[in-house]
Amino acid sequence: MMQLEEKTVKKNYVFRGKIITVRCDDAQLPDGKPCRREIVEHPGGACVLCVKDGKVALVRQFRYAYGEAIYEIPAGKLSEGEDPMLAAERELGEETGLVADELALLYVLYPTPGYSAEKIFIYEARGVREGKQHLDEGEFLNVEYVPVQKALKMVEDGTICDAKTIVALQHYALSHRSK
Repeated sequence: MMQLEEKTVKKNYVFRGKIITVRCDDAQLPDGKPCRREIVEHPGGACVLCVKDGKVALVRQFRYAYGEAIYEIPAGKLSEGEDPMLAAERELGEETGLVADELALLYVLYPTPGYSAEKIFIYEARGVREGKQHLDEGEFLNVEYVPVQKALKMVEDGTICDAKTIVALQHYALSHRSK
């Protein structure tokens, strides 16, 4: 069986920002040859699939990197050392005003494994009730409650293109299909 592990020789930090850190590391391939690896360090994120009365809670917000407003399930960045479940709970409340009795971990998603260390924790909300929305300062979004079947069509037609949202909705469709 082939050895697959690459070894870090030296971490070379290029940029340290508020959200990401960029490195260009000296590394060693499994065969011993040197290589360079460009890495984006990111603290990770947590998101919540919340379906209540056959409708999924989606937020629509402008994403500067894409230059457009996109649909997503409620989500946010983890703080250093933060429990992903607590972050998911926080984001659900902040963005939608909803409160869940329970959050169940569905997946840990590696969105861009070629260059980023980001992990996204995808939860499903259970026992959902109304609370009060309290957006972060500088956060602007609209909450829309979309019938699940319509949301799945929005995935099919490209209206929903966010990876974590697609994964969560596909999970829901597979786990709730008629047997």
